[in-house]
Amino acid sequence: MAVRHYTDLIVWQKAMNLVEEVYRITDSFPKREIFGLTNQVRRSAVSIPSNIAEGQGRSTTADFLRYLYIARGSLQEMETQIMLAQRLKYLCESDYLPLMAQASDHVGIVSQSCGDRVVVSMPRFYAERSFLHCAAICKSHSCPLEV
Repeated sequence: MAVRHYTDLIVWQKAMNLVEEVYRITDSFPKREIFGLTNQVRRSAVSIPSNIAEGQGRSTTADFLRYLYIARGSLQEMETQIMLAQRLKYLCESDYLPLMAQASDHVGIVSQSCGDRVVVSMPRFYAERSFLHCAAICKSHSCPLEV
């Protein structure tokens, strides 16, 4: 069974969980940061599942891959902002470490594995990945990136 809706994608579901955690953690940032770092971290976090959803709704596999790469960039932007918040002492280790682990282990690895999956229409320099890497992002055993 193929993925019919972006909400079926595990990578999207994990990204949504990450956004919830970012909102919870940034609630403790200083009020003077509400229009600064708090807003920036939240916006980059929201961009991750948003780009996954938009890409899945596009008509071509190449478009979907492009939006997965954009989502991965938003993830790295969010990670950088979280690192800054930790350096500024806005986050304690007990919040910082699990959030960074969740970001890289669940969302980053899955989107990277899927984004690097080669399909017939993609350039040769993409390394072929096994079906299992791609299947990790959806509930079914069908790959949403198959042509």
